[in-house]
Amino acid sequence: MIVQGNIVDIQNRRVFKGEITIENGKISSVKESNHSVENYILPGFVDAHIHIESSMLVPSEFAKLAVLHGTIATVSDPHEIANVLGVEGVDFMIENGKKVPLKFNFGAPSCVPATSFESAGAVIDSDDIKLMMSNPDIKYLAEMMNYPGVLFDDEEVLKKIQHAKDNNKPIDGHAPGLRGDAITKYISAGISTDHECFTYDEGLEKLQKGMKVIIREGSAAKNFEALIDLLPEHFENMMFCSDDKHPDDLLVGHINQLCERAIAKGMDVFKVLQVACVNPVNHYKLDVGLLKEGDDADFIIIEDLEKFNVLQTYINGVLVAENGKSFIKSVDFEVLNNFNTDFKKVEDFAYQSSAEKIRVIEALDGELVTNEIEENSLIEKGNLVSDIQNDVLKMTVVNRYKNVVPSIAFIKNFGLKEGAIASSVGHDSHNIIAVGVSDEVICKAVNLLIENRGGVCAVSNTEEKVVPLPVAGIMSDKSGVEVGNAYAVLDKMAKEMGSQLRAPYMSLSFMALLVIPSLKLSDKGLFNGDSFQFTSLEI
Repeated sequence: MIVQGNIVDIQNRRVFKGEITIENGKISSVKESNHSVENYILPGFVDAHIHIESSMLVPSEFAKLAVLHGTIATVSDPHEIANVLGVEGVDFMIENGKKVPLKFNFGAPSCVPATSFESAGAVIDSDDIKLMMSNPDIKYLAEMMNYPGVLFDDEEVLKKIQHAKDNNKPIDGHAPGLRGDAITKYISAGISTDHECFTYDEGLEKLQKGMKVIIREGSAAKNFEALIDLLPEHFENMMFCSDDKHPDDLLVGHINQLCERAIAKGMDVFKVLQVACVNPVNHYKLDVGLLKEGDDADFIIIEDLEKFNVLQTYINGVLVAENGKSFIKSVDFEVLNNFNTDFKKVEDFAYQSSAEKIRVIEALDGELVTNEIEENSLIEKGNLVSDIQNDVLKMTVVNRYKNVVPSIAFIKNFGLKEGAIASSVGHDSHNIIAVGVSDEVICKAVNLLIENRGGVCAVSNTEEKVVPLPVAGIMSDKSGVEVGNAYAVLDKMAKEMGSQLRAPYMSLSFMALLVIPSLKLSDKGLFNGDSFQFTSLEI
């Protein structure tokens, strides 16, 4: 097979009219030739850090959508399913991903459970990591979120890092806001990347100290604007990622959108494409072609080098997508789950108190970090309740692995004027999280998810809607288009109930993410991510 077009040679910074010859899935020749084809041929895009589970799709269904946007490979941390099902969950992701052409590259989750301050469904210890590191299907040690463990020389953490080093596999970082001597020590442990930078200065310091900085633009956390000006000077040590991409957003675009935005800012196209296509392949030593003779025939054909409208996607010489149509077929798989809690009662969500002031989580739109603020309490019959007028709403995290009393907190900026929203996608342990205007409606939303053994839902004064997520309580067994459209309906419903957040469900899912400051809620209680200890709701 011969493919013609304007070949984008990223390494040598040139574009030339040429043709690529493909034999047995490999590129046998790349040569200049005269022809009339005006499209552009370039290596495919690589998402350098993503949790496939956050798309609410199994890998095979994720692939069907991703290839439409020119994504040919991912660096995937199966941390979410691992927190629910352990190594069995990781194996599920690897095997399901192998059934489709997209090149998934899974890591060994380093933090299961993420902390000791929450209840997860499984444990992956250093002995498990040692076994996983010897598996050729495991490409790296996934994000080391336990940066306090690194800084204070925790024996178990250091063993996990050493197992990765012994197998010559990269170690991913996760160190939001870590600066100065602390980040120096973190890097010296062998940790090579960070996708959690949220300021220019933070990203610059980490780059100057030898880290590779990954620009993240997901459905909730959006750091592109804060970090993109680092790219012109530091493009050799940067990558793009989405981290968490909800299904409705994946229907619209992926890494191609970041390329378009960077070019619109006047950035050099070769630098942008090195970040989007080349650097992840080299850093993680991926089995992904880069348009060289002898490489796997992994490439895309686009209309131009400004909008990055993808016309065709090839993986191993096979056309997997063309003009908005994916040729990847759905595959059969076994549905695994771990949901073992009973229905709740309204009184389970009461919080008896006489406190005049309470600590409140302030959610920040487009950020994983939160603030800790003080607000006046609203008490009815001795029970702390939602203050709709001041947008201080009751929030709960319900342990989905066993029957215990739900934890309670309050949160600002969700904006609901009626009803409740809930999700069993709750990073990192994936317990049920709900926010609502009353105990009654919160209870109704939580029980709707328990009934479905996982999902995301909205309950208003007049209707209930749910997207079931039966696979580990975090992924659907349906197609990406079906899930994306159903999720979009839920997103619209949440906003009609008053939420002003761009991605209310994605934001909700991170309100139990204890490793991101400042104030979060686990199933065990309100947690201060700065001091890394529990704190009280009442002041």
